[in-house]
Amino acid sequence: MMALSPAAAGIGRGLTRHLGLRSARLCDFESVASFAAARAEVPSRIAESFRRPVASAPLAIYTRRGDDGTTGLLFGGRVAKDSPRIELNGAVDEAQASLGSARAEAEPGSELDGVLSALEGDLYVLMAEVATAPENRGKLVAGTTLVTGSMVSELERQIDELMGRFELPTAFVIPGRNRLSAALDVARTVVRRAERLVAAVDLEGSQVGQYLNRLSDLVWALARWQEGDVHLLARDAALAGGPASGASTSVIPKLPG
Repeated sequence: MMALSPAAAGIGRGLTRHLGLRSARLCDFESVASFAAARAEVPSRIAESFRRPVASAPLAIYTRRGDDGTTGLLFGGRVAKDSPRIELNGAVDEAQASLGSARAEAEPGSELDGVLSALEGDLYVLMAEVATAPENRGKLVAGTTLVTGSMVSELERQIDELMGRFELPTAFVIPGRNRLSAALDVARTVVRRAERLVAAVDLEGSQVGQYLNRLSDLVWALARWQEGDVHLLARDAALAGGPASGASTSVIPKLPG
């Protein structure tokens, strides 16, 4: 199975280094999943401290700091929980969970399992960047808390490789050929929503928008790949007056963008 990418592998260490262990545990990130990933990737000595029982003050995952309707950012600062920055990170969090749902349908240890694991890991890097105020962007570390051009290029490489595995689509497809392709299509739409939210956030000079755009393309290609050689076209279903019992060997182009 493909390991997490080098970019994702550094996120826990980056959070721990920049915030300190206790802050990494208790930071106000909206997603508890972000904390879980940081915990999973910290060095073994620090990870061991999570397993060590604490007699006097057990660690709680709640901080009560967000009870006033705000949440903390990486490197400091607080914003309203309904701010565009947090809305974007919330959508990315959902996209990551949706990719996880698709991965749960994949064969453990398969090529797809590895690809999706790496993508889920990379989204922690992206969320760390989004969770940083503009005045603190200079503190971001490329590939650890900052999305890089090479991360975008890697998605493009994977898209090009996958497109050689099936015929270029000619019409829209009805999602749901199988559970795995359907789960990937759901994940793709969540990634698209996150991409739309980028426009409302101050991310000057960032690769976040490009990454999410290519990610949605890649997830679309993964869904078509997992459908195999047979796809139900929307035009065929319409001509039949409803979902067709048969299927076409054509595939669908995604919406432009």
